[in-house]
Amino acid sequence: MIKKIKVEQLRQGMFVQQLCGSWMDHPFWKKSFLLDTPADVVAIVKSKVTELYIDTQKGLDVLPERSDVGDTLPLIPADENKLPVVNPVHYHVAPVSMEAELGRAAKIVNKSKKAVLSMFQEARLGNAVNLESMGTLVDEITESVMRNSSALIGLVRLKNKDDYTYMHSIAVCALMIALARQLKLNEKEIRDAGLAGLLHDIGKMMMPMDILNKPGKLTHSEFDAIKEHPLAGYNMLLKSNEKNQVVLDVCLHHHEKLDGTGYPHQLPAEKISLMAKMGAVCDVYDAITSNRPYKMGWCPSESIRKMAEWTHGHLDGVVFEAFVKSVGIYPVGTLVMVESGRIGVVVEQNTESLLLPKVNVFFSSKSLSYISPVILDMASAGQQDKIASREEAAKWGLKNVEQYWLGNVKL
Repeated sequence: MIKKIKVEQLRQGMFVQQLCGSWMDHPFWKKSFLLDTPADVVAIVKSKVTELYIDTQKGLDVLPERSDVGDTLPLIPADENKLPVVNPVHYHVAPVSMEAELGRAAKIVNKSKKAVLSMFQEARLGNAVNLESMGTLVDEITESVMRNSSALIGLVRLKNKDDYTYMHSIAVCALMIALARQLKLNEKEIRDAGLAGLLHDIGKMMMPMDILNKPGKLTHSEFDAIKEHPLAGYNMLLKSNEKNQVVLDVCLHHHEKLDGTGYPHQLPAEKISLMAKMGAVCDVYDAITSNRPYKMGWCPSESIRKMAEWTHGHLDGVVFEAFVKSVGIYPVGTLVMVESGRIGVVVEQNTESLLLPKVNVFFSSKSLSYISPVILDMASAGQQDKIASREEAAKWGLKNVEQYWLGNVKL
């Protein structure tokens, strides 16, 4: 029997048929599922969902309205302060605006580039890697992401094809931190996620440079060689005395797929860890948004749309949804047209609504000319203009679009 209930009546063991409201209002990708853990119950209670449909033939019904309920499971308390705490996170960094963080983030990125390049060079020479210094670097990246995730994540997306390999590691580190935070992991888990992201591709230092930098499609034999990099990285980390199991796992398994067609072990979905699933999402996003020797990167917003299609067998849907919430529907740097015909670039996210970011408009699609830049806060009261479409700079002959969100900051 399908029954509509209030979220206060929810309890473990119920089968959720449908959550009322937008998919952005809750942390679940699947439409129907069994509530088999207390954490899932807490996640729904803490979300914006107020009502939902349950199927009492597939799971538990609501509790009877009397005190003698015997051994049945208790109701989740309506008072959020009494909810069971799952992986509490204690942030010690105050959030700041995009503008306030960009300068600091740029310094961290430049420092990180030098450190990761040095680490990769040592790895390519076959030397043991000094991993202790990487922990300090992860802490600095974490603090920047905590202050404003869009700043550093936006900056590392500006990598060129020549510095892709090591900048990719910095980008995945930052994306993993932002995603771990969105998933409400604790401080240690967030740090582990960041370190795993920073080291996930170290095995590529054992790959032939002519294959890594090939400006064209790889042959079957070349791709088979590249598929060796997770195991090569895993062995390299063991040689460097890395004992963090999260780091080792993500390095080894970030190319596994839910349908079992990934590599190196063709793991089925249930045997892929949460951190490895997170690594897969972050790795793919940065790869497809970056300029590579053989292709230009996709727009961040287009990349999100494409990745949504890959949650059927490749990427984990729940992890991907949390990832979208961490970077936005229109990530910083996305070129958009608003309903008035003006074209601009997304300069900052709105934490309350992913569809209402701040946009710096600087070009008129009607007169085909540049206009005085104006910041539009899509969430502000009385704002009539709304985002109408995502745009490509080449279509309008626009160059150096980055300056409209970077300002005077230089990498």
